[in-house]
Amino acid sequence: MPHTPDPISEAHRQWSLRWPDHADHMAAVTSVMRAQQLLLSRIEAVLKPYALTFAAYEALRLLAFTRTGTLPMGKMGTRLMVHPASVTNVIGRLEQRGLVGRGPSPDDRRVVLATITQAGRDLAEEATLALNESGFGIAGLPAGQAAEITTALRAVRVSAGDLD
Repeated sequence: MPHTPDPISEAHRQWSLRWPDHADHMAAVTSVMRAQQLLLSRIEAVLKPYALTFAAYEALRLLAFTRTGTLPMGKMGTRLMVHPASVTNVIGRLEQRGLVGRGPSPDDRRVVLATITQAGRDLAEEATLALNESGFGIAGLPAGQAAEITTALRAVRVSAGDLD
């Protein structure tokens, strides 16, 4: 099998010639961005038979994890770390499929609640089994390496102000 050159390694080499103090940071960020593209593609392929995007899967899984199956849509945006408009869009598509219901809170009619249906729970469970079986796109990595990646990326998230 022919050797495939790594464009990020070449970019690192070129960067090192002009900006040596920044080459490692550039390569790290570029590697994370490329890995995100690859993993999202793998995950979306696993979810395709369920007609779910990863965003829709995350919304269903979040609702399924709650005790009541219901959350305010604003809280969903916070927990999923996405813009409220994205939650509205995803929940709207899930609602059209009968996987989620949406309505006002009985305590505060300004608050919109999303509630997972039994069909949504069933689909979330099936999709979760498929994702678990696929190793979430990184089945080839030992668990220890996956944990190391999580730890390293947590440090990035802390430095970016995403976490305390």
